[in-house]
Amino acid sequence: MAKTLLKVTGLKVAYGGIQAVKGVDFEVQEGELVTLIGSNGAGKTTTMKAITGSLPMLAGDIEYLGKSIKGRGAWDLVKEGLAMVPEGRGVFARMTIIENLQMGAYVRSDNAGIAADIEKMFVLFPRLRERKDQLAGTMSGGEQQMLAMGRALMSRPKVLLLDEPSMGLSPIMVDKIFEVVRDVSAVGTTVLLVEQNASRALGIANRGYVMESGNVTMNGEAKTLLNDPRVRAAYLGE
Repeated sequence: MAKTLLKVTGLKVAYGGIQAVKGVDFEVQEGELVTLIGSNGAGKTTTMKAITGSLPMLAGDIEYLGKSIKGRGAWDLVKEGLAMVPEGRGVFARMTIIENLQMGAYVRSDNAGIAADIEKMFVLFPRLRERKDQLAGTMSGGEQQMLAMGRALMSRPKVLLLDEPSMGLSPIMVDKIFEVVRDVSAVGTTVLLVEQNASRALGIANRGYVMESGNVTMNGEAKTLLNDPRVRAAYLGE
């Protein structure tokens, strides 16, 4: 049986007096690409922030590698292989592309390995190589998304959390981002993908969970969800 790397049980999160997540359960097994889909305001990003310790939990538990990580922060979890690409990308605007990638490896001390992985990022994202000495803040949104993903991968994560990677990007760049997510998963990195673009997310995922108003209302194999009339009506405009 596959090993469960991330398990969320009974998660409740509130902020600003609103309970945004109301008792969510899901899990991600080693080697899987799992997606959380749902409309804006469904509680997806709040769930991701709770996993990484950016928001406190009202109730429930989150286990990573079989141990509770309740109350631990993102800076601590990245050392253990849990890395997140946040909504809005969050690149270091006044640092160059290569400096951003080096920052992604701050938990590592193997200089030769870091240099080799920067080269891998340039192979994965050729546009970053072309602009390696450019300040990150001067790049397009799509290029910044590539950089944010590359920076997270520099920590060699066991689980990569991606929060709305296609948001605000051109159709061509959306194609590229989903292609890279699929490639990253194919080489063995476990991925939890939060997306509003349900058809694209379910098209590359192994399994999916549908969030509505802070609850998981459906889950199953991605292909099954993609063909479910309820999902198609709610998220694919059919």
